[in-house]
Amino acid sequence: MAPVFSKIGIIGAGVSGLVAAKQLAHHNPLVFEASDSIGGVWKHCSYSSTKLQSLRCDYEFSDFPWPDRDSTSFPSYTEILEYLTSYANHFDVLKFVRFNSKVVEIRFVGNREATDLTGKPGDYPTILPGHPVWEVAVQTNHSDTLEWYAFEFLVVCIGKYGDVPKIPEFPRNKGPEIFQGKVLHTIDYCKLQKEETSQLLKGKKVAVIGFKKSAIDLALECAEENQGPEGQPCTMVVRTLHWTVPHYWIWGLPFYMFYSTRSSQFLHEKPNQSFLRSLLCLLLSPMRRGASKFIESYLLWKLPLQKYGLKPDHPFEEDYASCQMAIMPENFFSEADKGKILFKRASNW
Repeated sequence: MAPVFSKIGIIGAGVSGLVAAKQLAHHNPLVFEASDSIGGVWKHCSYSSTKLQSLRCDYEFSDFPWPDRDSTSFPSYTEILEYLTSYANHFDVLKFVRFNSKVVEIRFVGNREATDLTGKPGDYPTILPGHPVWEVAVQTNHSDTLEWYAFEFLVVCIGKYGDVPKIPEFPRNKGPEIFQGKVLHTIDYCKLQKEETSQLLKGKKVAVIGFKKSAIDLALECAEENQGPEGQPCTMVVRTLHWTVPHYWIWGLPFYMFYSTRSSQFLHEKPNQSFLRSLLCLLLSPMRRGASKFIESYLLWKLPLQKYGLKPDHPFEEDYASCQMAIMPENFFSEADKGKILFKRASNW
């Protein structure tokens, strides 16, 4: 059977996939989504407490604003899913999406004659002679049978966060196999229902490895499930410290003033910049370090980082520039003060 030919294929129905489908709607693209819903990471990699770390007005489609875009609260993942669904319905892109259709193989055919699964030449046309052709194998509803499609253009919108847990490899007899408890990656935790997560965490001694946004949110959920005298503390095993912020105001000034204005861009080096631009960055480097120190002074005053040994040794601007900064949940340190969240520094694994 020859592959089904279409001009454009899109892999993934998350934020990028929906936008691609909307922009290419006049070509009637086929959108393959491995799960049963749109939303990508907002649907499949979110805890019950997961929220956006940006304001609504900074995280919206330019042609489809939030209904309450001026709200200062951070929307929950369910609100984001509702927003994405409204976007998809408004631009009528759901008709292009094939759910429960997982792409398992991609072949670049190029300019040679494409063949079907029997090795015979495929009988689909080439719309533009000389342009490449892609063959895509799709598994539908976990079936053992693969369906093949051919495209002139292929748009990959699977994002940087996959659904395969990445767990370190341990020496023999020093890994999960000798641990008497349960070892779970956060990706697998996200797939559990609220009742299942409550049953998993309540009354258990839990160790959370890491100190970035996923780890911080999970430690707070664990603490909230272990209230009362019978509750067990959650221990965060921390190797690398990162700066966290409680909100986007620094000593009464909006955060964007330091890094998100046109003038602030002159403080930071860019690849392949001119000699004069490099010289300007060098002359303004004291101002750049001063801004970082100014922010750090507020964070050390606002959050008990030194009390719990959580003050990073590197400047704040390093975490901000590399997107390592995280918004600290409101009740995180109050749970630490109650002894429900503990911290264990580890220099090595």
